Amino acid sequence: MTKTWNSHNASDWLKHLDAVSMPDLLSRAEMMTVSGHGTIVTYSRKVFIPLTKLCRDVCHYCTFAHRPSELSAPFLEPGEVLEIARAGEAQGCREALFTLGDRPEARYSAARNWLADRGFASTLDYLAHVAALVLKETSLLPHFNPGIMDAQDYAILRPLSASMGLMLESSSERLCAKGMPHFGSPDKLPSVRLESIRLAGEAEVPFTTGLLIGIGETRLERIEALLAIRDLQERYGHIQEVIIQNFRSKADTLMRDTPDLPLDEHLWTIVAARLILGPDMTIQAPPNLRDGSLSQLVRAGVNDWGGVSPVTPDHVNPEAPWPHLEKLETETEAAGRHLRQRLAIGPAFAGDVTRWADPGLQTAIRRAVDTRGLVRENGWHAGAGNEAPHVMASIVTGRDPQIAVSLGLVAQGEELNKAQIARLFTAEGRDFEHVRAFANELREDRVGEAITHVVNRNINYTNICLYRCGFCAFSKGSTRSERGPAYNIDHEEIARRTVEAWERGASEVCLQGGIHPSYDGRTYRGIVEAVKAAVPQMHVHAFSPLEVHHGATTLGLSYEDYLVDLQQAGLATLPGTAAEILSDDIRAIICADKVNTQEWLSVMRAAHKVGLQSTATIMFGHVETYDHWAEHLLQLRTLQQETGGFTEFVPLPFVHMEAPNWRRGETRSGPTWRETVLMHAVSRIALDGAISNIQTSWVKLGPDGAAAMLESGANDLGGTLMDESITRAAGGANGQIFDVPQMQLLADGLGRPLRERSTVYGQRSGQLALAD
Repeated sequence: MTKTWNSHNASDWLKHLDAVSMPDLLSRAEMMTVSGHGTIVTYSRKVFIPLTKLCRDVCHYCTFAHRPSELSAPFLEPGEVLEIARAGEAQGCREALFTLGDRPEARYSAARNWLADRGFASTLDYLAHVAALVLKETSLLPHFNPGIMDAQDYAILRPLSASMGLMLESSSERLCAKGMPHFGSPDKLPSVRLESIRLAGEAEVPFTTGLLIGIGETRLERIEALLAIRDLQERYGHIQEVIIQNFRSKADTLMRDTPDLPLDEHLWTIVAARLILGPDMTIQAPPNLRDGSLSQLVRAGVNDWGGVSPVTPDHVNPEAPWPHLEKLETETEAAGRHLRQRLAIGPAFAGDVTRWADPGLQTAIRRAVDTRGLVRENGWHAGAGNEAPHVMASIVTGRDPQIAVSLGLVAQGEELNKAQIARLFTAEGRDFEHVRAFANELREDRVGEAITHVVNRNINYTNICLYRCGFCAFSKGSTRSERGPAYNIDHEEIARRTVEAWERGASEVCLQGGIHPSYDGRTYRGIVEAVKAAVPQMHVHAFSPLEVHHGATTLGLSYEDYLVDLQQAGLATLPGTAAEILSDDIRAIICADKVNTQEWLSVMRAAHKVGLQSTATIMFGHVETYDHWAEHLLQLRTLQQETGGFTEFVPLPFVHMEAPNWRRGETRSGPTWRETVLMHAVSRIALDGAISNIQTSWVKLGPDGAAAMLESGANDLGGTLMDESITRAAGGANGQIFDVPQMQLLADGLGRPLRERSTVYGQRSGQLALAD
């Protein structure tokens, strides 16, 4: 596509579009759509609440607007609104779409009197009242189509709605002339509508707009309207979707004899919208207005079906019922795409709710969505004790070519970049199956069939901590009192637990805890010495970069000097915790006072330099994005290529139930099952040739979840633990120990051998006698 495709001149656009054959245009649009949205087509499960069917406009094609004499009442009563909303909630709806005519009180005394009798100054005043009721009484998120609004209206209504909308319809003033469809409708003046859409951008309202085509406009005028929308989007970034709606003639309207828009014109305009608005814009077409042609709409550039209701009719197009959701899914799959549910607020905006949603709505939005901003696909949560979901093989033939290319590069020994890694996390359907199978083949090639584990014990020596990580329910002071009192275990108890672990067959103790205000660098050395005095042969796996940083700085030592001191005391390896997400913008949100990204990496670099190997982790599923996941993996890969000191990578899904930041409504509810599987698979792929071992956490996932990860690229079950307390403090349901017989049962179920390993993945040697 030449540079002239980016011209802002509508005539140039029309010339270029007309110069390309329709098959070529469709091919370009489809490639662009898949580039921006993958193989997903979204929809919102909604109820349609026609608050009033009165309107001061007289559009010549409209059957929604009525005269007062045709209605039993000018407005729905609050009880009627709630009845509709509750019926939708019972059917799994998440959106309450409020549709109403434009300021009917300006035309009809019946509307003015009804509002005044109930103490409301305007239709928008009443809309605010009933929307607040829906928010209070149901779990639905309102979306408003209230007509023309000014800045004050947006300020009042934004706290009560997840999104709003106003169809531009057309930017042609010609259509407002006498004899044309918008004559006599003051709110349809393009300048008025564009200003209202602009004000929504200033108010940071996620916004839906679009074109109504086939009402007498020309192709050039459609392009002019699309360019006007693009200009507003480039300025404010608030347009979450653009609807390309085809005209359907209706009886009892002035345009009843106007023919319906032909399909080829609809497809041409969708293509134009995709090419003008770009790959990332969501392009919508109502599925009930093109029955039997959905595959063609998808090929032209559609990636969203809008709101579809299992409860209420389309009051704007009552002659065209919504397709049953099963039928919509079937037709979407036939187009080679996956149907996925979204909220009233679009996925990209749901992923940035701090900017795009009122604080009162942010918690509900965050808790409902996955990392992409789409509705969570099932009720599985890490640590909750849920059974691993059974994911059926996909029947959708559509594939994401970018994912296929990336896997081909890895197969040839190439390394993936950040964008390629992030794209793998979007895999759906057959792409998901392919990524998972490819990772499992890599695992078999690199480390074989054996499932490894270490027999160890966790010793969390204190839960008192100077830091206030938002996700931590373990440290004293960040959780409820019933989680237990503060404690600080003395050296005698550390020694006792070490001896007990050795007697039960452990080869390793893993020591971590809070940053106690009285601790300094000598404290950590003393802990190591207590373990080694009790059991000289015990492998001491201890202290994340946070503890090392604290110990070194309190003694005024460099990381290297301090680590050498700990090494001489008996420290053998470091756990790779405190990594969370290695991006400082995320750390500023979830652990602002903790070591930053470069400090974490610097501690690990120093450890590897002095001969201390370590693990590496990620904690995912809270406020970060797929780009952050990819960046985290790249940081680890780069350091590993420099030092070779990482023994394994451990994905740790965020366990949300008792996490303080989740309870405050500041995070999502952990990763989804699909995302958890992909984290294990994609880490195997992205770290290929750098880190050989991928560990799965039975503590976070349970035995069946861990088994699924062992078929998705992981090869290690971690440790038996004996006294896991950090995940349990966060609300995790799995037990304190996963012993060798349980691990053997899991391995047998997968038909693979189980092998005990050392901490650094060597063969476990026989135990020696305890020291005198």
